[in-house]
Amino acid sequence: MKKGVRALGAGVGVLALWDLSDLEALAQDAGGATEAATHENTAYDWTKHDYVYLVDTRKCIGCGSCVRACSKENNVPTDYFRTWVERYQISRTGKRHVDSPHGAINGFEPLVTGDDVTKAFFFPKLCCHCTFTPCVQLCPVGASYRTEDGVILVDEKRCIGCGYCVQACPYGSRFIHPETHIASKCTLCYHRITRGLKQACVQACPVGARRLGDRKKVGDLVTEIIATQPVHVLQPGLLTEPNCFYLGLSGEAR
Repeated sequence: MKKGVRALGAGVGVLALWDLSDLEALAQDAGGATEAATHENTAYDWTKHDYVYLVDTRKCIGCGSCVRACSKENNVPTDYFRTWVERYQISRTGKRHVDSPHGAINGFEPLVTGDDVTKAFFFPKLCCHCTFTPCVQLCPVGASYRTEDGVILVDEKRCIGCGYCVQACPYGSRFIHPETHIASKCTLCYHRITRGLKQACVQACPVGARRLGDRKKVGDLVTEIIATQPVHVLQPGLLTEPNCFYLGLSGEAR
C-alpha cells in the first residue's frame, strides 16, 4: 500500500558493503545511535538485541488504530503508509476480494461483494525487515542498511531518491516521500525501541494483535511463539528471510 512501483528488480544491482564502524555511523545519522539513552539513562548496545515482529491475524479487528498511530508518530504524509491493513473476503468458490481503503487508517465500512463469502479476515502489513534484503543490495549509495540488531533503516543524508529500493521491495513497503523526495518506510519505531519504549503500532493495538520480540532476550514470549507455534512469512520462496511473522495467516493471503 503506497504510491510506488512493486515490481522486483531495478536494472541496477550494486551491493554496498560496510564494516561495523560504517553501520554505527549510519545508525547515528538515522536517529538510532548505538549509544542512545534509554529510560534508565544507560547506553543502548545494539549487539545485545535481535528484533523480530509478530502479527496475530486471528486477533486483528481492522480498526486502523495501528495505522493512525504510525502516521502520527512518524509524520507519514497523507495517502502514504508505513503500515496498513488489508481486508480479505473469500467466496465459497475461492474468489478473493481484497481492499484497504486509505490503508485502513479509518478502519473499514461494511462491504457487500455480491459473492457467497465464507471466510473473511484482516491482514496487517509492514516492512518485513528481512535478513537478506533486495532493497539494501540495490541501493547504489548505501543509504539502505541493516542494523546490528536486525532493523532495516534508510540514512536520509545519503539517500538520493532514485527509487531503486522501492522497486526492489517485493512486499510494497517503501515509498518516495513526496516532500523530502527520499525513501521512507517502517523503522520499527527505532527511535522508540532503542529507548525502551513500545512501537506506536504495538502500543495502539487494542487487542494485542501486534508484538515486538527480541531473540536475544531470555524468556522472550514472541521468540517462544515463533519457535513453538505454526507461523508464516510473506513469500518465503524469495529467500529474503523476513523477520515479520504471522500467526493464523490464511492460505489466501498474499
